[in-house]
Amino acid sequence: MKKSYLWDAIKAALEAGKGIMEVYTDPKQDFQIERKSDHSPLTIADKVSNDIITRYLENTPYPILSEEGKTIDYSIRKDWHDLWIIDPLDGTKEFIKRNGEFTVNIALVSDGKPVMGVIYLPVLKELYYGDLQLGAFKMSEISSLDSYVSIDELLVASQQLPLAKSHDAYIVVASRSHLSPETENFINDLTKEHGTVELISSGSSIKICLVAEGSADIYPRFAPTMEWDTAAGNAIALAAGKIITQQDGITPLCYNKEDLLNPWFIVKDAKDCS
Repeated sequence: MKKSYLWDAIKAALEAGKGIMEVYTDPKQDFQIERKSDHSPLTIADKVSNDIITRYLENTPYPILSEEGKTIDYSIRKDWHDLWIIDPLDGTKEFIKRNGEFTVNIALVSDGKPVMGVIYLPVLKELYYGDLQLGAFKMSEISSLDSYVSIDELLVASQQLPLAKSHDAYIVVASRSHLSPETENFINDLTKEHGTVELISSGSSIKICLVAEGSADIYPRFAPTMEWDTAAGNAIALAAGKIITQQDGITPLCYNKEDLLNPWFIVKDAKDCS
């Protein structure tokens, strides 16, 4: 995939983050919370972000599958060999709680495999991005591309992932809002295997980023997620030498399926595969 598309996706994510923060920091804003058909929350910030990202990506050759556009029939989508999968505001519950643990997710998927991903944390101003050919990277304290003239210049200024490991304990990252009994049992088994296990809780796709950068060793997700929740993180993890598999530890996640619900999955280092 062309570097220019990665540049487009990064710019879209940063601008979407700016739009989200205008809502997030407005003391008079009640977020205009609605409920979708699955009872999950939808805010004005979701809509603002979706509109911004769409404006940046609609001029690329690829169609867009967004959480806000999931009603696109599979009879149409099945012929999309390459497409964008986006979550304009991943972690809406965290956004509403004002804990800062929400992200903008943009992924490019080719024949069911995520090949490029961008995740932006607007509150922390942290950017994660990855491409299967270029590798995976992290940039801190970034809110725009005004200081960079090209993707190559941004690559030079970014940290390549994974970062040097700085922990001794085996670290498990889990969802702050969705810690299922199955996940707790899995963590108990890891404790028996590794002895010392440290649990980190976090919201949204930040959990995948923590494994991709090496701050955590594994992220088990035995609770429902949708393709737009994981596609960007999946691409970044793969580009960083990590893997995301179904619960069997072998089968990769596939995207643009007829049913957009993900199976349970595990994110970990490729060398830990058995």
